[in-house]
Amino acid sequence: MDNDFLKDKRERKPRTTENVVAEPAYTETRELNWEERPRAPKRAPRGEFSAERAPRREFTPRGEGERGPRKEFAPRERGGSQPKDDNIVFGLRPVIEAIETEKQIEKIYVRKGAEGGLMADLKDLCYRSRIRYQEVPVEKLNRLTRGNHQGVVAVIAPIEYVGLEDILDRIPEDEKPLIVVFDEVTDVRNFGAIARSAECAGAHGLITPLKNSAPVNGEAIRSSAGALTRIPVHRAGSIRNTLKTLAQAGMQIVAATEKADTILFDADLTKPTVIVMGNEETGISKEVLKLCDCKAAIPMVGRIESLNVSAAAAIMLFETVRQRYCQQ
Repeated sequence: MDNDFLKDKRERKPRTTENVVAEPAYTETRELNWEERPRAPKRAPRGEFSAERAPRREFTPRGEGERGPRKEFAPRERGGSQPKDDNIVFGLRPVIEAIETEKQIEKIYVRKGAEGGLMADLKDLCYRSRIRYQEVPVEKLNRLTRGNHQGVVAVIAPIEYVGLEDILDRIPEDEKPLIVVFDEVTDVRNFGAIARSAECAGAHGLITPLKNSAPVNGEAIRSSAGALTRIPVHRAGSIRNTLKTLAQAGMQIVAATEKADTILFDADLTKPTVIVMGNEETGISKEVLKLCDCKAAIPMVGRIESLNVSAAAAIMLFETVRQRYCQQ
């Protein structure tokens, strides 16, 4: 450090209070501002308590007076998309047993980085049983259950899935088949709304992919107004192979897309029909579009270019109903 600076610092005179200008007092200004601020009007003085004006109410036990018995309220559910406790199985051995007993499992959550012999057996069993699992942080598992999950939680499906052959066998002989296929519809509410429209239109089944699809959980069932418990649902490992099978069974594959040259009202929906609805953002994939026999577009008059997928599905379904009823 500079020696001249230290020398000047030592020779510096001590600080005194002489010739120091006092800071201005702001007390008067503060009081003036406080007096000038608007104030709420004063309340009227309260009168003395009078027994005649406010008679004392006698205690009456609930259930014996005019108010009636106490109402019992069910606890509020938090997180509508979270499964209930009776819809989950946790722990390595219980989940393995649930898979081996062929329970309808919607999804399996596995802790990231989980290792061990039983965990390896579980993952191998999921692969052989074509059940998908997702690796998640441990906080996710703790939110699903407070029990000792051992790094794995399985969500049991609230509905019973059926095979593709079961859907075809359930179609009455005097009715023309009508099936709705979901091509990666991921929104739960849209899924439920489409299922509701399909059930009201008399569709014979729904087909959804195993991967990249909205889960069939309690929220989806509520959005469908219970239709998902009435209409058969099939989970397909490959939508393309499923469409090929339906085409071989004599059904036409109709894609709902705004890029089509054919207007919906010009399409013949009186034949055995499979209606394909695509993803909310990207629509139907190119691979699936190649397998479609007809591409139908809903005519649009307004400035918005597209409809919500559930609204578009309702229009497609009830145009099918209109054409089939008009022929009768």
